[in-house]
Amino acid sequence: MFDWENIRHFLAVARIGTLSGAARSLNVDHATVSRRLSAFEDEAKARLVDRLPRACKLTPAGQRVFELAQAMEENVYAIERFLEASRTPLSGKVMLSAPPVLVANFLVTHLADFRRAHPDIQLSVSGQARQVSLSRREADIAVRLVRPEEAASVARKLGRMPFGLYASRDYSHLHNPSAWEFITYDARFADMPQQQWLMSVAKGRPVACQISDINGHLAAAQAGAGVAGLPCFLGDSDARLQRVAHDSEPFSRDIWMAVHRDLRRSPQLRAVMNFLATIITENPAFAKEK
Repeated sequence: MFDWENIRHFLAVARIGTLSGAARSLNVDHATVSRRLSAFEDEAKARLVDRLPRACKLTPAGQRVFELAQAMEENVYAIERFLEASRTPLSGKVMLSAPPVLVANFLVTHLADFRRAHPDIQLSVSGQARQVSLSRREADIAVRLVRPEEAASVARKLGRMPFGLYASRDYSHLHNPSAWEFITYDARFADMPQQQWLMSVAKGRPVACQISDINGHLAAAQAGAGVAGLPCFLGDSDARLQRVAHDSEPFSRDIWMAVHRDLRRSPQLRAVMNFLATIITENPAFAKEK
């Protein structure tokens, strides 16, 4: 009988292609992944992965085992989802993945209310920009700024998040748009909608700095580094910032919530989903139509 943990680590290596990448995805160290992979190969009595200097490549046997192991993985997670959905008490742990900007600046301010309403549910919140797999239980519920496309998920649009341009009230060029310098993302985020919008607004004006996360944009704008494109719920609530007018099209991101279809009736997940729906839909800053 194979050790499931060894198979789980093998699957991560097969999907990502490096030991270090698999380690990051599993939140373990490089040595653990290497040890688990070796243990699985010992169990299988076959070499499944060629460990190259900068990558891991599946052998022909490894490719076939990978295909079979994925089906095994889906069955394991299906059992977990079934057992989770069959529990009736409002208790247990619910894993929520949401964009970092919503986690750090919105969701955390409501956690005390949720705890008072549901003291036996432990809510584990992860701020993640990447898409997570609900099928592989990387999260139980996902809040995203694009509609989730995972086939097994059920999605609901909760609202929309408008963006605006903001600068420090002490910014030296606040009242001289031709001299504005912009706070943008780096080249890795060239395809991100808010980066494309921000660059279209800049229209060739200088970039003051490039920062990889939106909370960094907020801090840089507060410090007077330049003009930032921020969610209005964030910029409008900061007395240190002023929204500045621009002649480009308005921009917003939709807010979606998704859950695996097998878990949508789980009592504890329903409690979290209802809570999310309430705090987002009842907030005027996230109204679906403006």
